[in-house]
Amino acid sequence: MMSYQEEATRIVYSLSAEDVLRLLNTSPQGLSNEEASARLEKYGPNELETGKKTSPLRIFLNQFKNILIIILLGATLISLATGHDVDAVIIFVIVLISSTLGFYQEYRAEKALEALKKMLNPVTTVVRDSKEVTIPLREVVPGDVIVLKEGDKVPADARLIEAINLRVNEASLTGESMPVFKDTAPLPEGTPVSDRRNMVFSGTEVVGGKGKAVVVATGMNTEFGKIAKNVAATEKEETPLEKKAKEIGRWLGMIALSVAIITMIIGVYKGTPLLQTLLFSVALAVAAVPEALPAVVTGSLAIGMYKMAKRNALVRRMPAVETLGAVNVICSDKTGTLTKGEMTVRKIYLLNHMIEVSGVGYVPEGSFQVDDGSVEILNSECFKLLMKCALLCNDSELIHENAKWHIKGDPTEGALLVVAIKSGLKQEEVRNQYPRISEVPFSSERKIMTTIHSTPEGDRLLCMKGAPEKLLEKCTHIYELDGIRELTEERKREILRVNNEMAGNALRVLGFAYKRTTENLNSLNEESVENNMIFLGLIGMMDPPREEAIEAVQICKRVGIKPIMITGDHKLTAISVAKELGIYEEGDIVLTGDELEKISEEELAEIVEKVTVYARVSPEHKLKIVRAWKERSYVVAMTGDGVNDAPALKHANIGVAMGITGTEVAKEAADMVLADDNFATIVKAIELGRWIYDNIKKYLTYLLQANLVEIVMLSIAILLGFPMPLLPVQILYVNLATDGLPALALGLSPPDPDIMKRPPRNPKETIFTIDVKSFLIRALIVEVPLIIWLFLTSLPNEELARTRVFVTFILFELALALACRSLKYTILEVRPHKFLLAAIFWEILLLSVLISFPITRQAIGVIELDLESFLIAIGLSVVTLISIEGTKLLLRNKHSRHSLKSEYGGL
Repeated sequence: MMSYQEEATRIVYSLSAEDVLRLLNTSPQGLSNEEASARLEKYGPNELETGKKTSPLRIFLNQFKNILIIILLGATLISLATGHDVDAVIIFVIVLISSTLGFYQEYRAEKALEALKKMLNPVTTVVRDSKEVTIPLREVVPGDVIVLKEGDKVPADARLIEAINLRVNEASLTGESMPVFKDTAPLPEGTPVSDRRNMVFSGTEVVGGKGKAVVVATGMNTEFGKIAKNVAATEKEETPLEKKAKEIGRWLGMIALSVAIITMIIGVYKGTPLLQTLLFSVALAVAAVPEALPAVVTGSLAIGMYKMAKRNALVRRMPAVETLGAVNVICSDKTGTLTKGEMTVRKIYLLNHMIEVSGVGYVPEGSFQVDDGSVEILNSECFKLLMKCALLCNDSELIHENAKWHIKGDPTEGALLVVAIKSGLKQEEVRNQYPRISEVPFSSERKIMTTIHSTPEGDRLLCMKGAPEKLLEKCTHIYELDGIRELTEERKREILRVNNEMAGNALRVLGFAYKRTTENLNSLNEESVENNMIFLGLIGMMDPPREEAIEAVQICKRVGIKPIMITGDHKLTAISVAKELGIYEEGDIVLTGDELEKISEEELAEIVEKVTVYARVSPEHKLKIVRAWKERSYVVAMTGDGVNDAPALKHANIGVAMGITGTEVAKEAADMVLADDNFATIVKAIELGRWIYDNIKKYLTYLLQANLVEIVMLSIAILLGFPMPLLPVQILYVNLATDGLPALALGLSPPDPDIMKRPPRNPKETIFTIDVKSFLIRALIVEVPLIIWLFLTSLPNEELARTRVFVTFILFELALALACRSLKYTILEVRPHKFLLAAIFWEILLLSVLISFPITRQAIGVIELDLESFLIAIGLSVVTLISIEGTKLLLRNKHSRHSLKSEYGGL
């Protein structure tokens, strides 16, 4: 079954229509219903295979694949086994909250995107038993003759046997922004998919004309299906955050295990009761493990997902939120992503003047600026006639629906209609005044279209548009400033020179001509109608860059992110658009699909950093490009909307699909979907990704300083034979209470002022950067000696010593949380936010309650303190705060000196 369809697809474009029908054992009258049923049984339904869905239970269980969660579950079991039920419940509740939060966000994202096959219409028209019938799309089989008309989605890959002015939008498959004119002529073997003009492909859209085609491939054997198959075969690798979390988990896990074992050995050696030693070992292990880390990381990512959704970005995989913060290359499809996906008139040439037209897309708003600034040209009869012809020689319709403007019909004709309306014409009014009575249709051979209209004066108005070189052959006169004049050969050459110049700027150029006649024009053939025309002018249009995309590209370059444009368009068009966007600069390399074919992945990796534009590429090329960047250790984001983007979207570190114009295959392959199809939303998402990573790093710095001081202090006490500075229950309280709300509040900290002024972080960079290590060393140098001094000077009263250490340690951690609002800026430069202040206030209130009542003091093992003890604790906490702020200033000065040295070469 598979081989037959693949073989048919491989050769049909090179055969005549008659040979194709013979090969598929069918005819223009279509299959019989019996034969169609037999083929449906043989080849299967015309639908894509869906991958195995992840069940809600699997999504939930995946949340527990985290070493820190596993360690906490182990601590829960030990606490239960030793009778510490309250401790066990508290730890397990934290684990459960973290896992449930992660499950909810990922499950909700999956449910929002369960629509893989929405792109295809549910029904289509085919010829069966010589009659046109409507059947469910899934029942289309090889050999069926499908009927195509404007607005139809093509149901399967098919070879055309009839094409009348047929134009198909293949942007979703090939990336080509212009509709493709189709015909039935055989093509040479080896013709690439994007150039097979006698084929129509599943999932593409008919934008004009009509035709019939015989189906050669259905379901997974279509070009659409092959790409879907590649997507399913591409494995998604771990994100930077997932790798960092594993690194932290391993590091802290080893510390917890080592501390517990050493404590057990020392306890046994000293003859301490085994149960007491086990309890203390568990307490130390819990001290080493950041209980709130999974909750803070998951919470930060969930908040990021929520904020991104509010900014039109739906994240499907939670860790992808953070990955955006590490992105340093964005490979973006041009059509509909960097550009509007809506053809727009940019230039008009008439009366020997060039007119610039403003406005983007189908919104009928804009102005006309003549090259010499004069308004006479815009008030001339020639300009009015040109705009009238653009509107009348046109089959499209501009519609305002749901607060949006869109075109019904061909996008090129849509652009012409919009520019005519910009000039002040009203489409219904003009078409009613000049009703069309006949036409000579466009064809790919003639490259000209002529419409005939009756006028209010009773004569006939002929409007012609088409390829300038073809149209000029039909013209004998030209509209000039001083009236209608004979069109000389010299003037023709000048018009063609201007045409070439406009085309060189990536504009699609159409010429316009007209004439008025009193003849009845009963004989409608091009010889009798299309002659003695009067040339009016040229109109140049293109799919323009989004204005917000231009700004987004500038921001990307400013923060060290390299934007790359990948398109199915021609090289000239690609370069022009890339220049306007600011992606392409002099000296950059531009590669075409053919050139990519000739070089290996290793050779591409050598030059990939110099290539900013790729033109005429296929899906395989896009994968090759993404791999080359990843080979150079870049974190790559791939944005796109077409079926052709899906494999690269999945292979990239983070795939970003368009929500409106994006195909469902692209959405399924992506990590994130943009609801507004706006490239600029990527920049906002990158900012959020950096913000989230920074907040996770702030929390880790806070947590590691606190836990490290705790472990070192307790270990020194054990090794030197001192009494325990903290009891197991006190250790658990310090960890679970102070690591809870303050840590979560740090996860909500606003971004630092320089978040979008610094380059992307190195994806290979460990979480333990120089600043994190500096803060850890500071904690060992400052806080450990202070705590040990406080404990020793409070002996021999062990209860007083432990209570002072307990209170001071909590105040230390709260001062630490206050300072970790930013790891770079002091608390005077970036004020603590309300959530952090509220968390600190709450913890101080709890501490006050804890040491104020006998029952709580007895439960936690502390005594009532005098004013002197509180003042000592507050004073030591202030010293800690000052040392942290001083460390920030030292690190910032060192970074500034390093930056200057790098910039000036050490001079």
